[in-house]
Amino acid sequence: MFPEKIILHIDFDSFFASVEQQKNSLLRGRPVGVTATNGRTCIIAASREAKALGIKSPSRTFDAKRICPSIVFVPADFVNYWNISKKFLKICNNYSPVVEVFSLDEVFMDATLTAPLFGGVEGLIKKLKKELAQEIGEYITVSVGISHNKILAKLASGMKKPDGAFEINKENLTDIYKKAKLTDICGIGNRIEVRLNQMGIYSLVQLSKCPLNYLIAEFGESEGNFLFNVGRGVDQSNIVPYAQFPGVKSVGRSYCLPVNEYDMRKATQNIYELCEEVALKLRRLNKKARGVGFCFRGNKDISGRKTFGTYMNTGRELFEACMNNLNSNFQYLNPKQFQKIKYKNTKQFDNYNFENLDLFSVSGLEFRIFEIKYLRQISIWTFSLKNADSVPLSFFETAKSQKLLKTIDILNTKFGDHTIRNGYLLDADKLTTVPNGFGADRYERKKLTDESRLV
Repeated sequence: MFPEKIILHIDFDSFFASVEQQKNSLLRGRPVGVTATNGRTCIIAASREAKALGIKSPSRTFDAKRICPSIVFVPADFVNYWNISKKFLKICNNYSPVVEVFSLDEVFMDATLTAPLFGGVEGLIKKLKKELAQEIGEYITVSVGISHNKILAKLASGMKKPDGAFEINKENLTDIYKKAKLTDICGIGNRIEVRLNQMGIYSLVQLSKCPLNYLIAEFGESEGNFLFNVGRGVDQSNIVPYAQFPGVKSVGRSYCLPVNEYDMRKATQNIYELCEEVALKLRRLNKKARGVGFCFRGNKDISGRKTFGTYMNTGRELFEACMNNLNSNFQYLNPKQFQKIKYKNTKQFDNYNFENLDLFSVSGLEFRIFEIKYLRQISIWTFSLKNADSVPLSFFETAKSQKLLKTIDILNTKFGDHTIRNGYLLDADKLTTVPNGFGADRYERKKLTDESRLV
């Protein structure tokens, strides 16, 4: 008979802020807010001291200052956070070979076979925390959840913070479900909670009593089964070791502009730069994309996605795909709507051919058509990926152009991303390419996988 699984969810406590406090002793014991590096007045992480005062993340610096005038703001350093995470992964590998990266500050570990080697799960956790303090720093701590599956282990890790350990088992599951909120479960967000409330379900205990067919009728087959299993404390998902590189289904990037951008030429330059970055990631992963999606947020939000007949991996191709997709939205405006919008903005549109817009000279014409006054966030993503080696060159690609592209990539890798860029971007600010805060950057994950195989 197989032993019951021992799954650990190891979650850093106030990770970003703790790393900053470990690096700078003057910040220890003080309320700290880690802010976006691009100048946005948003706190993306708060220290334990700040949380104790009621400062949450995310929140605005203005609101935090009102609660605590002495709070210290520190710009985020995702490169350093990622390096700390990689050091911690090496520590985790001393206790189990089965470790999954869930995000930048949390991992799952299967300790079923290795816990007895350390005197049981309690001994393993004690030794791991001691090694963390010695190798990385005593101010950076973790809370550990213990259970027989991933979803309960993650729930358990939040029960005894900070620097604690808690176990959920079959004996105490009902008691835990009585205390926990629906949104404490990973996978149940606010929208799902609202829909459950509309069904008369306000707690995990009530969810455990809901018939499967009711949940499927409301949420569909996949989500319905997930919620039914959550109610029973069941999770069959396996831990995927980070040494096994997960398949790449999409590649994208989101960027929050430093300020609300009213200059549509500059906004268009930022979109182009983001497309260049996504294309660079595709090439590093040896992928080409047939689908492109976008989301532009400002005083109004515009989004769209489209699958094309050809595969792409250059910034210009992705940019033109986004803009062609944006232009296609014109067809959803009836003539009266179009005339109203057109003349409300300016009559200069009369001479333009909207099917063949030159984005570089028009400089944000499309956004004015949609009455977009400013942009604050840009998201670009690609899907329907295929290995570049298995995709033949398009009619416009040549061996020479591909060689030039590889040379530019080599130079940008050596001297920093965006060192060599399109002439359209010469007077534009350079975006900073950093690891994703959720550990979702596929290129960084691939490098992590490659590094683990060399050890």
